[in-house]
Amino acid sequence: MTLPRLRPDIDDIPAYKAGQRPVPREDIVTYKISSNENPYPPLPGVLDVIMRAAADIHRYPDPFSRRLITALSERFDVPEECLVLGTGSVAICGQVVTIAAGPGDEVLYAWRSFESYPIVTRIAGATSVQVPLLPDERHDLEGMLAAITDRTRVIFVCTPNNPTGQVVTTPEILDFIERVPPDVIVVMDEAYREFAAHDDVPDGIELFRKFPNVVVLRTFSKAYGLAALRVGFGVAHPVVAAALRKTALPFGVSTIAEEAAIASLAAEGQLLERVAALVVERERVWNALRDQGWDIHRTEANFVWLRLGEHTMDFVAACEEAGITIRPFPGEGVRITVAETPANDRVIDVAREFRTRLG
Repeated sequence: MTLPRLRPDIDDIPAYKAGQRPVPREDIVTYKISSNENPYPPLPGVLDVIMRAAADIHRYPDPFSRRLITALSERFDVPEECLVLGTGSVAICGQVVTIAAGPGDEVLYAWRSFESYPIVTRIAGATSVQVPLLPDERHDLEGMLAAITDRTRVIFVCTPNNPTGQVVTTPEILDFIERVPPDVIVVMDEAYREFAAHDDVPDGIELFRKFPNVVVLRTFSKAYGLAALRVGFGVAHPVVAAALRKTALPFGVSTIAEEAAIASLAAEGQLLERVAALVVERERVWNALRDQGWDIHRTEANFVWLRLGEHTMDFVAACEEAGITIRPFPGEGVRITVAETPANDRVIDVAREFRTRLG
């Protein structure tokens, strides 16, 4: 039987590996802490807005999401023409690569970092250039600068980095961008920025004001707790933003997502109180793991990273036995979302027992 002809490189595109749900059990409460989801439910006011917006799902959404664009413009003091929306910031990652890179071009990023980068790069037909992280899990910015060629079109800087949680500081990123060719797009992927408590975390939007080649990505999925509604936004120079809008999925941001995002911006004070509580809980988990003797580096996101190497999948199995699912990166380590306190306590207990077995 003759099958449809596909691009020959499709088989080489890595599949996105989403965090898995735990197997339902009757003997124990299970927890999914594999996807960096916010454990708090929507604020009542936000949920009310979602319910009201659901009454209009027989109508197409505003293709320009103008009310949300206006709200973001006012909140971040950014011209509306510099704002773009997408189905999560991950969608805009793909759009950036689409508008700037193709066959023969290169997309540069640290590795390990957000696993969508190699996917969107291969979809565009471009080539990934991966620069290994430093031993302390930080971006090797000097190594990334050395890897730039005349074929480099896009550079992703994920800060805090997913899955390691490390940040690039303001002096570091300023020096870096000043040394990047001005015709190369530098993407500041700040999906977890709200969780960062470091004294010198850069503000991508301020970098955008200074450098025309900077594109900033943020999302409502993490700190704002709207993961299932899929809405993120980007900030870019008007010429770049216009190109990004051309490559966006029409009607990608639903009316429900738009209204929930607007309500979340209005309730930002309450939502950031929850973020602050998660940061306190993150520090508790991080300190507990450090005190157990794990070689664990500081995290500024809503997750912790354990580099376990050959022991990675054994640790994952131990967590699954305890009714919790975490995100494995086989042969490298695990990313553990900071979640409800009982789930975090269980992680700490599993880690303690596992560390004892390792000796």
